[in-house]
Amino acid sequence: MAKDVPMPQAGKDAQDVKDGFEPLTREYYDGKHMTEPVKEIKDKWKLLPAFLKVKGLVKQHIDSYDYFVNVELRKIIKANEKVTSDVDPNFYLKYTGIRVGMPERTDADVANRSYTPHECRLRDLTYSANIFVDVEYTRGKQIVKRKNVNIGRMPVMLRSSHCVLRGKSEADLARMRECPLDPGGYFVVKGTEKVILVQEQLSKNRIIVDVDRKGSIVANVQSSTHERKSKTAIFVKNNKIYLRHNSIAEDVPVVIFLKALGIMSDREIAQLVCGNDHDLHDAFAVNIEEAAKLRIFSQLQALEFIGAKVKVNRKLATIRKTIAEEALEVLATVILAHVPVENLNFREKSIYAAMMIRRVLVAMGDDVQVDDRDYVGNKRLELAGQLLSLLFEDLFKKFNSDLKMNADKVLKKPNRTQEFDIFNQLILHGDHITSGIIRAISTGNWVLKRFKMDRAGITQVLSRLSYISALGMMTRISSQFEKTRKVSGPRALQPSQWGMLCPSDTPEGEACGLVKNLALMTHITTDDEEEPIRKIAFTLGVEDMNLLTGAEVYAPNAFIVLLNGGILGVTRRAQRFVSDFRKLRRAGRISEFVTVFVNTHQRTVNLSSDGGRICRPLIIVEKGKPRITQEHINDLIAEKLVFDDFLKKGLVEYLDVNEESDANIATYERDIIPQSTHLEIEPFTILGAVAGLIPYPHHNQSPRNTYQCAMGKQAIGAIGYNQLNRIETLIYLMVYPQQPMVKSKTIELINYDKLPAGQNATVAVMSYSGYDIEDALVLNKSGLDRGFGRCQVMRKYSTLVKRYPNGTHDRLADPPKPDSDMWNPSFDGIEQDGIAGVGEPLESGSIFINKQVPTGSGVDSGVAGAAQTVAYKHAPMRYKSPHTGYIDKVLFTTTESDQTLIKVNIRQTRRPELGDKFSSRHGQKGVCGIIVQQEDMPFSDLGVCPDIIMNPHGFPSRMTVGKMIELLAGKAGVLAGKLQYGTAFGGSKVEDMSKILIEHGFNYSGKDYVTSGITGEPLSAYIFFGPIYYQKLKHMVIDKMHARARGPRATLTRQPTEGRSRDGGLRLGEMERDCLIGYGASMLLLERLMISSDAFEVHVCDGCGLIGYAGWCQYCKSSKHIKTMQIPYAAKLLFQELMAMNISPRMILDDAL
Repeated sequence: MAKDVPMPQAGKDAQDVKDGFEPLTREYYDGKHMTEPVKEIKDKWKLLPAFLKVKGLVKQHIDSYDYFVNVELRKIIKANEKVTSDVDPNFYLKYTGIRVGMPERTDADVANRSYTPHECRLRDLTYSANIFVDVEYTRGKQIVKRKNVNIGRMPVMLRSSHCVLRGKSEADLARMRECPLDPGGYFVVKGTEKVILVQEQLSKNRIIVDVDRKGSIVANVQSSTHERKSKTAIFVKNNKIYLRHNSIAEDVPVVIFLKALGIMSDREIAQLVCGNDHDLHDAFAVNIEEAAKLRIFSQLQALEFIGAKVKVNRKLATIRKTIAEEALEVLATVILAHVPVENLNFREKSIYAAMMIRRVLVAMGDDVQVDDRDYVGNKRLELAGQLLSLLFEDLFKKFNSDLKMNADKVLKKPNRTQEFDIFNQLILHGDHITSGIIRAISTGNWVLKRFKMDRAGITQVLSRLSYISALGMMTRISSQFEKTRKVSGPRALQPSQWGMLCPSDTPEGEACGLVKNLALMTHITTDDEEEPIRKIAFTLGVEDMNLLTGAEVYAPNAFIVLLNGGILGVTRRAQRFVSDFRKLRRAGRISEFVTVFVNTHQRTVNLSSDGGRICRPLIIVEKGKPRITQEHINDLIAEKLVFDDFLKKGLVEYLDVNEESDANIATYERDIIPQSTHLEIEPFTILGAVAGLIPYPHHNQSPRNTYQCAMGKQAIGAIGYNQLNRIETLIYLMVYPQQPMVKSKTIELINYDKLPAGQNATVAVMSYSGYDIEDALVLNKSGLDRGFGRCQVMRKYSTLVKRYPNGTHDRLADPPKPDSDMWNPSFDGIEQDGIAGVGEPLESGSIFINKQVPTGSGVDSGVAGAAQTVAYKHAPMRYKSPHTGYIDKVLFTTTESDQTLIKVNIRQTRRPELGDKFSSRHGQKGVCGIIVQQEDMPFSDLGVCPDIIMNPHGFPSRMTVGKMIELLAGKAGVLAGKLQYGTAFGGSKVEDMSKILIEHGFNYSGKDYVTSGITGEPLSAYIFFGPIYYQKLKHMVIDKMHARARGPRATLTRQPTEGRSRDGGLRLGEMERDCLIGYGASMLLLERLMISSDAFEVHVCDGCGLIGYAGWCQYCKSSKHIKTMQIPYAAKLLFQELMAMNISPRMILDDAL
């Protein structure tokens, strides 16, 4: 390149450079572009808070639950509205309505029955509401109507339409002891917070063409309707095509299947499958020959052929049907169940089947036609609402069948029919529904008999480690893929996840890439009605499929129109149909979540309105200009417009993954070209809520951001405004949390700056002593004295004061008198009510609840109520931790079953010590290596001493340049008195930061002149010096420290127990054993593996080599040859277990005594 051509400067002009010729042409065009780029819309990101105000981060959970409670429940009732009896034809029970009330207590004697989620957490209750139905049924001859019959309880999701927190002001929430920043979207079941994770599934009712393990092509459809769910496959075997379904014992050739559906002539079949494509005709001919070979020509023959292979459940079949009738029924209701069949008109189903066969044929010749299972557009996400709806439907059907059985049982007896009232049964069985739902949510196991669905791990306990860990859990997506399989496909980062799923936030290890998180602006759709879409499609010129022949369907310009996987018809002008449809959607005539896209490979136009699709909002671009102008944004800031107005005016629209691939999306205004159809609202929204905390993530190596996503959830900080009112198993709280100096727009959007988890530490990047090797940190003692990294750990201990069936009950006893024999110092803190008071210090072994239990609590021990003295034994609760704790709170309350519940919260305050783990927001974790007096720390020429000294070797291999820029921006922010932004793909520019540093008399590169605290001489290099936001992580050395000399042993093997909690031993494993063998240290091996572990003396008979007992050999019946020797107890156990299996291990003794 010529010397006189100026190089583009970093920063300002670097964005203008599009190609290598730009610098050469600059002189001629005077720095102007040939076409002026579109002007940037300022503050366009203000759409984000507007979007999150409407949607919120966990809105998908809440929307889905609301839809279930307000819409789905009614549909389920409608589908199962009548219960009849086989015995008495006049008897019926009909449900006419259903609703869920507001959450209420079940305590009998309370006047005010409404309660808050906080009370449920404290009292270990389930936050739930009654389910009421309206019924109409016969009692004898008359018809009875009853309103508001309670049939069970439904757990209520927090912040949903049935929750008492919905729409409350901050002051109201404070009165209810709830945090206004808490996202909601979870359940409180038996006092624990449970989240139903978003589940990832392959989409239902869609044809997915795939290659199976043997390499042959398969087209699968997972049909799913309210009545049944089933999987139909059409696959290739020996170049012939077959249909496979669970309800048919063998694979059926497809031509026979089509003939059974009522298409008789081979010519019509060939036309429906192949159209006028001669290559396909040749490939398909084999199948037609096969049907002829099997001598099947008519529909009846085909039906009999299939009927002979149908698996019938003989128990249910009351009326015997002919084979053909059975086949007809299976074809109508089971195979491809989602394609409707009315009055045995199989036309639609046969066209659908022909389409599947055609897709298999085409895919045999062309690999491009095979679908990608991991493509996000082929996935659907199941939310709490859908899962609860499946569960409730299953329980409700069980409930109805129980009612029917009871009715039948009573109505069989002739004299009972008059006074039989089913209402009593209704109330009795309500518990089934309640306990079924609660069991599913608390165990996380969804077991549905009807759909043979058995899934575990659907719910998890909401992690309350920090505010961000709770948020991250609400946006998590879990896939039902086995974690143990080492398959890279589903784990890979798909290009189609752009903007929908966060690229950084996924765990390391076996769940890597299977557990994902939603991006910031993702929305998950709920089901929309199909009927209006169908009407609009026909108005826009879709021709009905039933009127067309195969040749017309596959004509060159014809595109098949599919609605949610089912066939609607054919359009001859696909692009025009799509653009008209989109105009109607933008005008608000159709729901904004309905998507339409063209698949040119398969020549289809797909309309989707089903739930569980991932979509996100984008700005519409027309004729090279975004529809949103600066005025719109100004109106939004002035609060004249809200986000929904942007949708209604057709300025912004939601696109799902499939429609995104039809669109041409510009990242910035300057990237808009004439073909652009959309513009990103903000590029940083491709990251999720957790990755959004990282400053300058686009300057870091990618795995570092992933590490930070895991560690950001373990940082100790604030968990909510109500954190001091909560009593949880374990709470970690930072004593002085600070908001970061360098924040991102995400931090403000998710309110992380109000509940932060970390502190701004002054960091010097230099090597200091040898205690900073391998990422260890040097901490300043005075900084720790002032409260840097200090945290509080609250632990909950609870106990029930029970009442027993025989009238006895537990009691809390006074402490023994100081002069009695019973007294010892562990009773020190106990007050007269048997519980230690708030603020009492507890040492290891101190008693804080002096509980006593009756010795006989069974029904048989003594006569209840008789004047007898009950003997009590001690069952005190002791404090186990080796470090002093203080009693923080004591709670007395009763559970639902009226047992007294006592919860005690114990507080420890911990300051950082050697071995505690810290991390910056760039995945740079390290433990504290040494704590140094401030006098020995280096200091800058302003007299500033660092809080942390970090080893510079942490930078080169990690490539976390974002950390360096954070230090620079933080330093500039401190000097300018203003928070800086490190938002992804933007943020405060390095150039501007350097200018601020120079203006305040600092070096532009952030380096300072530093003096050694030990020698008092200046250090020989300038030191990179400034504030970085550091997080203290929950891994503290106090909780991990463990050593043991002698201790407990396991009963079975008599070897030392395992684990810190059981005071276990330290295992000498296989690898350590191999090392010792390699060194030939055999006596050391013997000592470790036997003498120090489980040496055991056995008597062995020298004659037969078997183990004797007490100097006697059972086998030889003598004590002549008995010798004593030591073997490990585990070896003795193994010998005896082998003998029980009829294998006799014999020992050949050499030098035994």
